[in-house]
Amino acid sequence: MKVDRRILKTQEALKKALTELMAEKSFDHITIQDLSDKANVSRGTIYLHYVDKYDLLDKLIAAHINELRRLCIESAHLSFTEAEIVWFEYLEANYLFFSTMLVSKGAPYFRTQFLEFMIDELREEVDMNEARNRGLNEEVVVRYAASAVVGIMEWWFLNDKPLSPVEMAEQIGMLLDRKL
Repeated sequence: MKVDRRILKTQEALKKALTELMAEKSFDHITIQDLSDKANVSRGTIYLHYVDKYDLLDKLIAAHINELRRLCIESAHLSFTEAEIVWFEYLEANYLFFSTMLVSKGAPYFRTQFLEFMIDELREEVDMNEARNRGLNEEVVVRYAASAVVGIMEWWFLNDKPLSPVEMAEQIGMLLDRKL
């Protein structure tokens, strides 16, 4: 079933408005009226699409995580570094969202969801048969690597992307090759 373009346009306007408002102030201080004003839609329109601002945020987060998951699947045939380039290009294209969620006044639970996603994605990369991983618990190794990658991404956003997506992908690839 094809979704009406007007509905998609309204939903995109609301997601953009929420992201922009979160860049300005804490999520807890954002009201439905703020969203209505920013997206130039009525309050009633917001409630036609979302239960409340939490529902909107949940759907916004899910959309980005699902897109990252899709990119992972599509780039499964690529080397780890090439796949990371695809990721960092997506992160860069959605800079306002990710920088807001990871390093500014974003939703704290986004980081938790993002970290869990990274853990799932990196789990396949860990080779517990490698000498460097002998004696270590697999869950510890995976969480260590995922936490490091998320931390590096936070640093990248916090410092206004000091390296290109390609440089970031190469750096992370080299680091993970040393650890996994």
